[in-house]
Amino acid sequence: MKRCSWVTDDDIYREYHDKEWGIPLFDNQKLFEMLLLEGAQAGLSWITILKRRRAYRLAFDRFDPGTMARWEDGKIEALMADHTIIRNRLKIEAARNNAAAYLAMMDSGEDFARFLWSFVGGTPIHNRWKNHREIPTQTAESKAMAEALRLKGFKFVGPTICYAFMQAVGMVNDHQVDCFRHQGIERRKNDEPV
Repeated sequence: MKRCSWVTDDDIYREYHDKEWGIPLFDNQKLFEMLLLEGAQAGLSWITILKRRRAYRLAFDRFDPGTMARWEDGKIEALMADHTIIRNRLKIEAARNNAAAYLAMMDSGEDFARFLWSFVGGTPIHNRWKNHREIPTQTAESKAMAEALRLKGFKFVGPTICYAFMQAVGMVNDHQVDCFRHQGIERRKNDEPV
């Protein structure tokens, strides 16, 4: 089976590539989780975060924005001492901040998924890359998303982070054309209109 060339022999990476990466995701809380994990990845390799995802889910209260927005300083200090996650104070504090920004959007009646998917017109962009070196690290859409998220108060949402997020949640299909997942995702019908 031919996979994207960035996939290593690591079973966790293969499973993520084969069953998750690039599949359109529309669930608000899952999109929130992925945005925070992409922010946690900044400056690191994705496999570093992927191997800690279960630990993040426990440490970050299953990415429940209501709980996370109420984290007190003691919780931040406990997370700074938690060796199972990346102990970066700015990223941890940004997670609390982003939970509050997410709740503010939802409280004002703005659907998080609809907002995020609007940057690709509600439909995945299907690219046709032959090798991973062709794939950009940011696009006009990811720059626009990053700017809009920052205006809403989000942190650790630069255009490169946003593009990696867009790839992960299927807003763009960046599987290489010779990867077995490319056509399957391209033919997939969206179950939920955005």
